[in-house]
Amino acid sequence: MNWTDGYSSDVTYTAGFYREQGPALLDFMCVLNGYEPTATDKAFAWCELGCGQGLTANLLAASNPQGQFYAVDFNPAHIAGARQLATDAGLTNLSFIEDSFEAMAAGSQALPPFDFITLHGIYTWVSPENRQHIVQFIARYLKPGGIVYVSYNAMPGWSPALPLQRLLTEHANQNPMNSEAQLKGATAFIERLETAQASFFVANEAIKPRLDMLKTGNPRYLVHEYLHTHWQPLYHSDVARDLAVAKMQFVGLTDLSFLDIALQSFPDKHELLNSITDSTLRETVKDYFLNTSFRKDIYVRGARNINELRKVELLAQFGLVLLVPRDAVKLTVKITGGEVTCKKEIYEPVLDAIAKAPQSLAQLALLPALQGQEIKALAQVVGVLTTSGQACCYRHQPEALPKLSALAMNRVLAAQARLNDEYPAFSSPLLGNGVPMLWLERVVYDALMQDLSATDHKAIVDYAWQILKSQNRLLVSDGKTLTTEDENRVELDKVIKTMLAERLPLWQQWQII
Repeated sequence: MNWTDGYSSDVTYTAGFYREQGPALLDFMCVLNGYEPTATDKAFAWCELGCGQGLTANLLAASNPQGQFYAVDFNPAHIAGARQLATDAGLTNLSFIEDSFEAMAAGSQALPPFDFITLHGIYTWVSPENRQHIVQFIARYLKPGGIVYVSYNAMPGWSPALPLQRLLTEHANQNPMNSEAQLKGATAFIERLETAQASFFVANEAIKPRLDMLKTGNPRYLVHEYLHTHWQPLYHSDVARDLAVAKMQFVGLTDLSFLDIALQSFPDKHELLNSITDSTLRETVKDYFLNTSFRKDIYVRGARNINELRKVELLAQFGLVLLVPRDAVKLTVKITGGEVTCKKEIYEPVLDAIAKAPQSLAQLALLPALQGQEIKALAQVVGVLTTSGQACCYRHQPEALPKLSALAMNRVLAAQARLNDEYPAFSSPLLGNGVPMLWLERVVYDALMQDLSATDHKAIVDYAWQILKSQNRLLVSDGKTLTTEDENRVELDKVIKTMLAERLPLWQQWQII
């Protein structure tokens, strides 16, 4: 067996950012679910297993100078790129480690006990033996009271596509070439089966979105999603029993579809679920209701329930900031299995307040329009707006933390936009987390870092056009690709004016500029 252990390693994974791994957000979700959080206002230690290109670790380390961060991956190309990004930004609180899960579990590295251990997606991409090594690592290094975040491909939502993944890997394994070429060949073969009206594809309408994704998705993502030998979606009960070996207790999720506020919109489902006393069975049944294909679970080693007074005390320490312009916020939020309509009498005052400046829950509770509203009710507002991606919670720090590392990281990421669209997020000192940034937003940010004035639209358009042209990009407007320089400049001028009017105030609130 070679060093990859059945994992497709010749193609690097995409540089994704996953904010659910952020310490403050994980703490908030613990409190929201009635459990004691960690103490991220003080020094803490955080570790990611299977960090890929390391963007999440870099952003979190830059925005949390009070923490020590470690990130592990066995792919040397991933680690080399991640270390370079950290070095370019001058980070001193982040270490990248190239090693296997087996070696890490056996104590190959000198590591501190961790307050957080996070894994995005990797748990269902590796072999059963490596899943055991992950559990052993958690048992060895996670502090009592520490949090584990694990997201993974889940059942029963993946069940219609299991035969598709099997066929892709069987075809790929017959062709000794690089993974992207294997994926291309296997996808072409699948298309031939579709054209030939193979009964599996005719009878399974549910897999059509996945078939479409094979044709249009990023090959670097698709290789890692489909071509691992040991790829295996799991039921919640499987993962819960695995982690129980490390004394881990499931405490909740970071996904809106699973929050009580969402499920209460479906009384029949909510009543049935509440009748199930075993928490593992209840979560598994919930996945059948929602046909879950991806879970974002939070576990705690030594979970401590908190009473209502403690919960209110802790919730008051969290705040909320907008991620989108106020006018863009939608009060009807889509979730798996339906949608939630938010109450205007509560949400509108909250949104109006945070449109002016970030607000703590304690501050929101003092708003005249919200007199009589309990902080617990406002916390549900924070949960819905955060998990729908329209706002984000943060943990108020008694003293402002240094911002220089985050600003240095953002300069590096903005400069990278001159070359490609590899890093789609920035570091926010306010949030202690990352924030999504589109490619053109990063280009405009980079222009501002060149001392161009935000009021000099022509200079910024000139700057953006030169980068656009160097990457052979063309803008699209109303579904039409703009082919001439004049058309692209006109569109750039319009988009950049709107961006500076609507997004720059948000950037200032996030403290990224």
